[in-house]
Amino acid sequence: MLSNLYIENIAVIEKASIDFKNGLNVMTGETGAGKSIVIDSINAVLGNRTSKELIRTGASSAFVSAEFTDLSQKALSAISEAGFEAEDGELLVQREISAAGKNKCRINGRPASVTALRDIGVHLINIHGQHESYELMSPELHISYIDRLAGLENEIEEYLEIYRKYKKLSSELNKAAIDEGERERKIDLLKYQIDEITAADLYDGEYEELNEQRAVLQNSEKITETLMLSRELMNGDEEQSGVLQNLGEINSMLTDITEYLSEVEPINTRIESAMYELEDCLSELSDLSDTIDTDAAALDEVEERLDLLYSLGKKYGSTVREMLEYLENAQRELDALVKYDENREALMAECKKARKEAEGLAQVLSEKRRAVSESFSKRVCEEMAFLDMPNVRLVVVQKKCELNSLGCDSIEFLISTNPGEPPKPISKIASGGELSRMMLAVKNVLSDKDDIDTLIFDEVDTGISGSAAQKVGLKLREVSKSRQVLCVTHLAQIAAMGNSHFKISKSVKDNRTFTKVEELDHEGRRCELARIVGGTEMTKATLDYAEEMLRAAEKI
Repeated sequence: MLSNLYIENIAVIEKASIDFKNGLNVMTGETGAGKSIVIDSINAVLGNRTSKELIRTGASSAFVSAEFTDLSQKALSAISEAGFEAEDGELLVQREISAAGKNKCRINGRPASVTALRDIGVHLINIHGQHESYELMSPELHISYIDRLAGLENEIEEYLEIYRKYKKLSSELNKAAIDEGERERKIDLLKYQIDEITAADLYDGEYEELNEQRAVLQNSEKITETLMLSRELMNGDEEQSGVLQNLGEINSMLTDITEYLSEVEPINTRIESAMYELEDCLSELSDLSDTIDTDAAALDEVEERLDLLYSLGKKYGSTVREMLEYLENAQRELDALVKYDENREALMAECKKARKEAEGLAQVLSEKRRAVSESFSKRVCEEMAFLDMPNVRLVVVQKKCELNSLGCDSIEFLISTNPGEPPKPISKIASGGELSRMMLAVKNVLSDKDDIDTLIFDEVDTGISGSAAQKVGLKLREVSKSRQVLCVTHLAQIAAMGNSHFKISKSVKDNRTFTKVEELDHEGRRCELARIVGGTEMTKATLDYAEEMLRAAEKI
């Protein structure tokens, strides 16, 4: 669960530390106080897309950290797969956003990427915002709810593997299906390209080798002079002795005094070794001198070869390795075109086999979806009846469609909210309040299909009031018995159900806005609920009503 959230320089929040608890944590406050900023901060630390515009005016960076405890097994596995460890079942995730747009992320103190935060974050918190309710208005997303209830993750993965194979084979088959004239033109072009690359007799590393040769040839005079002078300094000439001759004399003189000063002997031995080493160096320098080509024609040949590689590179790849890969692919494509009829039959047979296998797996998916659709519809309607929508009918319409990445089904939810009215698409029927309650109902039905410990509901109370609001509060309280729930709300009926209550308020000082987050005690909750119910003026009636709501919630 999310045990602590620390926010620094995010919008109007200069600094805030929030210790969330088990059960239902509610957050209230006046419009514009900064409730959505808390959710934005959680989104940021979970690795979701954010903007430098989130940084508080005048600050150079923003910082968010989130501490998680009592992690689920799935979360622990995700952390391990990302290359991190959860120490004693705890996790500290941090993200800093600079005004320059750069991110610094850490997981348990170790540097991490935003992607790692996102990969782990999806197993820590599930955020249900107002926008998610509107996903119910997109029929193409409905199939995912049925698949989750049916637990089809493994079956879909197995199907996808075969489907992708079928699509790849189908694409290859379509590429091969060209008219005879086009095939001959393609064969001629490939033969020309293959001959041109083959005639060049390329080998990997040639470009680097040629550049080295060119450097030597361009500087051959300087190299030759340097090698010659080095040999003369080592070997000497008619006018002066060289290093080797001088070392020989030193060696002879030291040998003469060895019998008087024994300590000289190991030194002299090292000098002898140096002489042998220098003699080898002299021999190698002489050999090198013989290899230096000063012929201008050799430089012309290297330049000509480099020009050829450059010319081929513009057509077949920027490096010799890419050109050789192009040659290999061209030869493979030519072989396929030359053996067109033979390959086409084999490809057709393989493609047909893959499609048949994909259709079989898609049919299995289809049957399993159909098997849970009725249960899904019934359970969602039961949940919605509890949420003050007793007359709702939900119909799961499942139709056959062309094979796609999800199988051979199109699924759409149709609802009727009033008796006697036929079910219609959600987008044509549901209001904002109905959408919110329907999504809460769907979440509850699917809740046992994931083990995410923390659920966040951001303004799930949109468009509802009265009895419906109380029922939503009761449902959130019920859900919070098995997992941590965070809820941003404007309604007293929901806020009263919280096990913990956080008030978000703002103030202005020196023409700067500051937002504060504080956990309320019983009296603070009573005043806040009275404010929500009665507005700015708190009366004895509103305070008494708030007290009544709190006492009723304590009995649940």
